[in-house]
Amino acid sequence: MGRTVSEKVLARASGMKRVDPGDLVQARPDLTLAHESARIAIEGFSAMGARRVLRPGTVVIALDHRSPAECEETAAAHRLVRDFVRRHRIRHFYDVGEGVCHQLLAENGHVRPGDLVVGADSHTTMAGALGAFATGVGPTDLAAVWATGRIWLRVPGTVRVEAGGRLPQCVGAMDLALHLVGEIGAYGAEYRAMEFSGGTVSGMGIGARQTLCNLSTEMGAKAAIVEPDWRTLGYLAAGGLRSRRAAVRADPGARYERRIRVDCSRLEPLLACPHSVDRVRPVWEEAGRPLDQAVIGSCTNGRLGDFEVAARILGGRRVHPRVRLLLVPASREVLLEGLRRGVFARLLESGAVLESPGCGPCLGAHQGVLAPGEVCISTTSRNFRGRMGSPRADIYLASPATVAASALKGEIADPREVMRR
Repeated sequence: MGRTVSEKVLARASGMKRVDPGDLVQARPDLTLAHESARIAIEGFSAMGARRVLRPGTVVIALDHRSPAECEETAAAHRLVRDFVRRHRIRHFYDVGEGVCHQLLAENGHVRPGDLVVGADSHTTMAGALGAFATGVGPTDLAAVWATGRIWLRVPGTVRVEAGGRLPQCVGAMDLALHLVGEIGAYGAEYRAMEFSGGTVSGMGIGARQTLCNLSTEMGAKAAIVEPDWRTLGYLAAGGLRSRRAAVRADPGARYERRIRVDCSRLEPLLACPHSVDRVRPVWEEAGRPLDQAVIGSCTNGRLGDFEVAARILGGRRVHPRVRLLLVPASREVLLEGLRRGVFARLLESGAVLESPGCGPCLGAHQGVLAPGEVCISTTSRNFRGRMGSPRADIYLASPATVAASALKGEIADPREVMRR
C-alpha cells in the first residue's frame, strides 16, 4: 500500500522502512526552531542538567514576537537568549528586526523538501510549503531535542486537499484557507497532516503556499505539506540551494482519512468573524461595519506579494481617516525589496504606517494593541477574544485585498467592488 508524504518523512527521520498512522516513533529532526519561547526552552534545558546543545548547526532562533522589546521583562528574556546563543555557538540566530522566524527559515535556506522540522511555535507548519514535515512542539520538548537530538512523535493520519480551478479576481490563498477552515472547523484536522494538491496549488507561488500551510494550524493540523515540485526547486535554486534529498511525493495508492475537493473558481472574498477562525462568511455579508484598525502582515500574509496587492487596491488613494492601516513585513528582506520597488512608498503615501519586520500586533503585545470597543480587520492568523489587545475588541481575518479595500473605505468592504471603480 502506498504512503503519504508525512509517512515517508517520519519513516526516514526515525530510521524505519515504514510507519503507519498511530505509530509512535523516535525521530531525529533535521531542524529546530524557537523565538522568544527559547527562554522557556533554555530554562528546561538547564533544569534537565544538559550542558551542551548536541547539534547547534540545526538550531534556528529568532527574536520576532516582541521585537523590539516592549518592556523590561521582555528585554531581560532577549538578553538571556542572546547569552545562550553565544555560549552554545548557535550561528543561526536572528536578532530583533530580522523578521518572523517562519519566514526566515524559508528565505535563508534552512528548510528543504523532506526535512523534519520541529519548532516551539504552532505555526511552524508554514515550512511545509517547501515540502517538509514541520510541526509545533512545546518549549520543553524542544529543550529535550537540543540535549538528545531526538523527539517522540505519533504518526498522524492525512487529509488530502485537492484544489482545482482558476481563482477569481481579488480571491487568493487566504480565501482558500478560510474556506477550508469554515468547511472542516477549527478542530477538523486535529493531529492530522494536511496534504495540498491540485492545479490551483500547483499554480501558486511559494508565498501563497506558505499562507495555506500557516493557516492549517487553525484547523488543528499537526503538519501541512505542499508536495515539492518545479516551483519548490526553483525557489531553492534562486537562493543558491539544492534539496538535500530526492523530493518526497505521495504514492498513488496512499491512504487518506479524508479527501476534500475544492472548486476554486467558485470562491469569493471571505472573512473569519469574531471570535473564532471558523466563523467564516462572505465579505459582502459583513460589508459596511465601521473599522478602527487594519493590519497587513505577519507570518500569514507579510510577504512582498501581499503588499503589492494592497498597493494595487489602494491605487494611490488615501486610507480612510478613521482607520489606522499598519504594515508589518515578514522579514527584513521583504522590507528592503519593497523599498527598492517603491511598494512601501506608495502605501505610505496612502496613509499607512510601516512597522519593523516581525509579528507586530498579531499577538497583542505592542505595535497596534486594540482598545475596548475597537474593530480591526487583519491578514493575521487568529481572532479570538483578547488576541490583539482588549477582550472587548472585535477582530476580522481576511486577505490582503480585502483588508486594503476595507482600509480605503473605512468599513468592511468587498475588494471586487473597490476594483470596479
